[in-house]
Amino acid sequence: MSDKNRVFIFDTTMRDGEQSPGASMSLEEKIQISRIFDELGIDVIEAGFPIASPGDFEAVTAISKILKNSIPCGLSRANKKDIDACYEALKAAPRFRIHTFISTSPLHMKHKLNKSPEQVVDAIKDSVSYARNLTDDVEWSCEDGTRTDMDFMCKIVEIAINSGAKTINIPDTVGYTIPSEFTKIITTLKNKVPNIDKAILSVHCHNDLGLAVANSLAGVSAGARQVECTINGIGERAGNAALEEIVMAIRTRNDLMPYSTGIKTDLLSKASKIVSNATFPVQFNKAIVGKNAFAHEAGIHQDGMLKNRETYEIMTPESVGVKKTSLIMGKHSGRHAFKEKLNDLGYVDVTDDVIQTAFGKFKVLADKKKHVYDDDIAALVDDSMILDKSVINLKSLKVFAGTGEPQRAEMKLDVYGEVKETSETGDGPVDAIFKCIKSLYPHDVNLQLYQVHAVTEGTDAQATVSVRIEEKGKTTVGQASDTDTLVASANAYLSALNKMIIKRNKTTAPIELETQKMKGI
Repeated sequence: MSDKNRVFIFDTTMRDGEQSPGASMSLEEKIQISRIFDELGIDVIEAGFPIASPGDFEAVTAISKILKNSIPCGLSRANKKDIDACYEALKAAPRFRIHTFISTSPLHMKHKLNKSPEQVVDAIKDSVSYARNLTDDVEWSCEDGTRTDMDFMCKIVEIAINSGAKTINIPDTVGYTIPSEFTKIITTLKNKVPNIDKAILSVHCHNDLGLAVANSLAGVSAGARQVECTINGIGERAGNAALEEIVMAIRTRNDLMPYSTGIKTDLLSKASKIVSNATFPVQFNKAIVGKNAFAHEAGIHQDGMLKNRETYEIMTPESVGVKKTSLIMGKHSGRHAFKEKLNDLGYVDVTDDVIQTAFGKFKVLADKKKHVYDDDIAALVDDSMILDKSVINLKSLKVFAGTGEPQRAEMKLDVYGEVKETSETGDGPVDAIFKCIKSLYPHDVNLQLYQVHAVTEGTDAQATVSVRIEEKGKTTVGQASDTDTLVASANAYLSALNKMIIKRNKTTAPIELETQKMKGI
């Protein structure tokens, strides 16, 4: 590609982006952001509006001193005081840019500036010339450019270039334009401004109609070679064009947009997270950097992804710094993805019957909760495996409770095919039940949770009991339901215990060795 197809990235996250309600950044946060931006390969970093506050002045000064590759920039209105503040904040940098602007639409000139077009022309001449005496890198913007009269815009752009501006920025300040209209604006400037070849045309689009990225790319296709944007698209009102979307659109559709940027795209996700931590969270479905940008839940999509990732991904997650694609397990997931998830969780030798049973339970669970986690899936598979591999089962239970004598439980268990029975007293009927189980199958676990809740109302309510036990860092949860709370308690504990035995066997000996051990072989 030739240099004429190089698109410069001008980031205004710390200036326009910070103007988002709730996006105010501390000096430390701005320094951290500027370092990752410098590494990312951003060409120009608009570090702030120095005249706005002492904090902004301090931030622009600090950032201008630490940048190694990017050009620091400060914003100013069309007056000497603002421009002087920019110069003072930036002068320590070996190279820097002053970005000055003034409103040019009839609406803004009349109601915001209370100036005539002739006065605005004079202000452009004076401010750009003054800035040019302080630096050879001056950018000029016509605020509310997309609502500016086209003939007037051509005139003032020519004047700004003659006054010393090397970059001419056309802002869609209120997100009003559409791609075809914006294309016409840039094309007209390229064709009608006689000295336009002496400056780089830039675009700065807001997202009020959701068209900021589309308008920016339309401007590039029409001849603009700088795009002003922000990480995560933050900014006034609905925000700015998102830097990551601009860059990845150019990279992904290079067949239709044969341009290049200097952005190291594998750092985009990192930059997004740093900005998000300093401002506010990114929506899950945000393009490129959102949590769901490389996540798939629909069964058809997951099946296609497992066969060939290009079926549903137009770019790789690695290209933007995301480790890998996520197959999200939810109610829309299919059996293929479920089986793949089991492989990822280490269930490589599970039978088809167990998979089918667990998948059925998974579908029921996924209808009940939004997020099905890996631990949920592991529990479902363990439950399904227990149907075939339960080594301890309750045969009978009698409990004697009340006042005047210790609570006692009589229990029969089938332990590896051998029926055993015992009687134990305890501090309450549940304690007596758990002591019976430990007597018939000696083991040493920590009881972490015992919880009872009713599934239905009334005195005949079905009780669901949950038990969580821990052994050497491994944890299992058992659950059982019965109209008899004590029976449910026994079965819940046995369920957790059977799962623990399975977990032991997955990391030690197979279940046959456990059976032999229990039988004394």
